[in-house]
Amino acid sequence: MKEIFRKSFQITIFSLLLVPVCLSAQGHDFELSKNLETFHYIVHELDFFYVDSIDPQKVIGAGIDAMLSEIDPYTQFFPESDQNDLKMMTTGKYAGIGAIIRQYPDREWICIEELYEGMPAARYGLRAGDMILRIDGESMKGKASSYVSDKLRGESDTKVQVTVRRPGVEDSIDLDVVRSVIALPAVPYYGMWEGHGYIQLNQFTENCSREVMAALVNLKEQGAKGVILDLRGNGGGLLNEAINIVGMFVPRGTMVLETRGRIPQSERTYKTERNPIDVEIPLVVLTDGQSASASEIVAGALQDLDRAVIVGSSTFGKGLVQSTRPLPYNGVLKVTTAKYYIPSGRCIQEIDYSRRNERGEAEHIPDSLKHQFYTAAGRPVREGGGIIPDVICKMDTMPDILYSLSQDVVLFDYSNEYCLKHDTIAPMDVFEFTDDDYESFKEFVCNSEFEFTSSSSRGLTTLRRIAQIEGLADKASAEFDALAIKLEYDLRKDLDIFRDDIKRLVGMDIATRYYYQRGGVIQSMGGDKILSEAVSLLDDGERYNSLLAAPANSKE
Repeated sequence: MKEIFRKSFQITIFSLLLVPVCLSAQGHDFELSKNLETFHYIVHELDFFYVDSIDPQKVIGAGIDAMLSEIDPYTQFFPESDQNDLKMMTTGKYAGIGAIIRQYPDREWICIEELYEGMPAARYGLRAGDMILRIDGESMKGKASSYVSDKLRGESDTKVQVTVRRPGVEDSIDLDVVRSVIALPAVPYYGMWEGHGYIQLNQFTENCSREVMAALVNLKEQGAKGVILDLRGNGGGLLNEAINIVGMFVPRGTMVLETRGRIPQSERTYKTERNPIDVEIPLVVLTDGQSASASEIVAGALQDLDRAVIVGSSTFGKGLVQSTRPLPYNGVLKVTTAKYYIPSGRCIQEIDYSRRNERGEAEHIPDSLKHQFYTAAGRPVREGGGIIPDVICKMDTMPDILYSLSQDVVLFDYSNEYCLKHDTIAPMDVFEFTDDDYESFKEFVCNSEFEFTSSSSRGLTTLRRIAQIEGLADKASAEFDALAIKLEYDLRKDLDIFRDDIKRLVGMDIATRYYYQRGGVIQSMGGDKILSEAVSLLDDGERYNSLLAAPANSKE
């Protein structure tokens, strides 16, 4: 290994000597060459003189990652060993069994949390709730979820034996599962909701626009009066898929965005290339703070073109475009090459990674530098800070107990017990987690080892520590004790106070066990106040049209 590394080092240094070096110490090329040469000499000296042998791939890989972290979070190096991760990001596909696994604290075995509908894990008999004991005879006891995941993945059409322990079954079960290409659904659910079509789009992966188009056509055939496109939680993906989705709602040839970068190849104008599906049907797009990149292109373009009303909360604010560049030894560099500008001419990038404070943190673009632009109808919109919805509507803050239950094994264990008692449940569009069911859940939680500490109690503990450091603890001891009594946690009381939220959470988990992602989505829709706002808006044509109309004092 060292001999190969020395030869590679010599070749690299020789190559560097061929690069013309600017004589001026201020020149960019000189600084680049100087630092590259310094880096190579440091690695060379470490390889020969460090007290222990170094791993070149590990050490230099860490250096590459550290360098790229100074650029932005989106520029990444993928060595040959990580190509599957890159493929998964862009296509939504990987070869495996199609299951979501989870590692719970204090549990020795990894559990199967959820199955993908129609994928090998479901077809060959694995179930949510199974604990993975062995894979191809190797014990998985104490293994990390990443290790178990790697073992379950492999080449398509290869067989893997998975040994599980199933709730309610005494003996372990051996199942032979044939891996296949797992295509994660970009549209986990679409359907009619109160007279309107609802489409949930989770990611902009390869061919996702085909899924959206099929859903849209089907919903129109069912008589949808309006369409709700849900982009909440969608972190983006492929730019061309975003263009195709916008093109379903606007005339062919409409300009959607421009990209601009340092080199001419980065400058390009993107227009819709296909005939639209419907340019008139009322359209609402739902967004939140996790809607990013391609999601912002769709939401922003439809807003700038006055084609849709945006409802929800402000988006993430990612106005950067990445391209992939091939590297030696089958590596790939995903690098930010341009910024994008939507039809009004604005860029919605929130953070300026070229400007960093004294702590090395990238700075937000100040409001004073954000300019105002106008939609096609003359409505004012601003650059930077993501897409600001036309109707701002935020979900209620998640109660502490709800978050704790969602992360604790008690919910997983209860769902296991529920499924043991119910071979089937009602159809997913009418299934309801009843009040009687909730009472059984409440007793299950109260009799379990579930522990919960409220934010207020944690804050009091922190305040006591600060008072101790400042020498004030004894002086305020009585007040602290009195406050602790008032903040004393009552599990049963919280389970009653947040009954509706918790019922929805448990109902979603159970519905997912029987009807996969679709069941969970349907259960979540019932208490979704942002979805309700979208329906209300579509039902009120006058209000909908007024939100898209030019203001009285619009730009001429």
